Amino acid sequence: MAAWSVAPGPVSAAEAAGERAFVRVSPRDSRYFELSDGRAYIPIGLNIVGPPRGDFDGMEAWFRKLSANGGNYVRVWLGSSYFDVEHARSGQYDPERAERIDRLLAMARKYGIRLKLCVESFRHLGEGKKSVFAKALHHVSQGGPAESTADFFNGGRGREQFKQKLAWFARRYGSDPTVFGWELWNEMDAIQAGDWKAWTTVMLPELHRLFPQNLAMQSLGSYDNISKRKRYEDLCRLEGNDVLQVHRYLDLGASWEICHGPVDLLTADAVGELLAFGVRKPVLLAESGAVEPQHSGPLKLYEKDQAGIILHDVLFAPFFRGAAGPGHIWHWDVYVDRQDLWRHFGRFAQAVQGIDPPAEGFEFRQVEHPRLRVLVLQGRHTLLAWCRDRQNTWQSELAEDRPPEKILGAAVDLGIPADWRADVRVSTYDPWTDRRSEATVARGRVMLPDFSRSIVISIQRR
Repeated sequence: MAAWSVAPGPVSAAEAAGERAFVRVSPRDSRYFELSDGRAYIPIGLNIVGPPRGDFDGMEAWFRKLSANGGNYVRVWLGSSYFDVEHARSGQYDPERAERIDRLLAMARKYGIRLKLCVESFRHLGEGKKSVFAKALHHVSQGGPAESTADFFNGGRGREQFKQKLAWFARRYGSDPTVFGWELWNEMDAIQAGDWKAWTTVMLPELHRLFPQNLAMQSLGSYDNISKRKRYEDLCRLEGNDVLQVHRYLDLGASWEICHGPVDLLTADAVGELLAFGVRKPVLLAESGAVEPQHSGPLKLYEKDQAGIILHDVLFAPFFRGAAGPGHIWHWDVYVDRQDLWRHFGRFAQAVQGIDPPAEGFEFRQVEHPRLRVLVLQGRHTLLAWCRDRQNTWQSELAEDRPPEKILGAAVDLGIPADWRADVRVSTYDPWTDRRSEATVARGRVMLPDFSRSIVISIQRR
């Protein structure tokens, strides 16, 4: 049998423990990430805003479960109540809250997890309808720098104060490779005052100046209607925005029909929308999941999704559509942990084990099949394909209580390059059974083992 060379794969949680290399955009392929020592990095993880009911040990339990299943990435909100250092008075930073962030970073290092740190998330200074989104301490009446929300973002004093906050974080946490990157704001276009684009244009250079070895980025609200296409394109084209992020949920209240359908379609489409702008930077589905209409709460059908089909699709579809990593689910507590779905992160990690995306230079294409949706990543040395049963969706399995059917004797023509066919190794990986097996090719078609819901195909040339 021929000897097979295995490309260096993405950094595992165990390998990343104590790691001193930074995450960067790969100079080998600017659509993917790598570490500053040249190893590939695929961010496998989710959003965890803060600890449950202030219980830091509970948050550590989540990190431990994620790490044990191959996870290496978490997004945290520094503006959440538990970590917010600026909670008593505008421009004053609480050292006790900062110690909580110190502990968070130490915990991330312990479990080999990189952190995306979202600096702020409030939406108004008290004029808005929902008090939960307010941060009134920035108003002049409470000693703050701004006379209104618009003034905070457009005015010189408000902008200067935010720069001072970034500088305070830099003095305490600058040059820390545990940090995947710094995110300016959560869904900034949801703020109904001020110019988010102009403000972001000013603040991204500040992030790069203060954190020269960390990634810098911004986020917008859920991409659920066509009117948001222009603002997403504007964000993608902003200089200094290192990561092209998109948020999208299964939401029957969204005006865009794509947001009502199968989760693999709506998540892959979100990635495809950003890739279509033609900006060669890493794309991430940074927030996803399923909600009651118009984000009125987590999807009630989560309670029935003990198999984790929604999480599976959020993880797999974006990467196989060309994203720099799997999608990152939002409902870490009421869905992922409550249903004990952490194994799915390990299944995705298994599916990409040994893969170095920047070295492969993957190009996406889709293969037609009467029963399966087949997403293909064609690389220099590896062809990966994710095959998803069209007839199995959240609607069929959760709303209609129809169990997934077993797909028997399927075959897929992946268009294997002619110069590969003489010496390739073909295998399949079933993420639902965690089973990998050799496969055969007959007349150009890969013969699949029997499976349900989805299966991954890997073809490697010598």
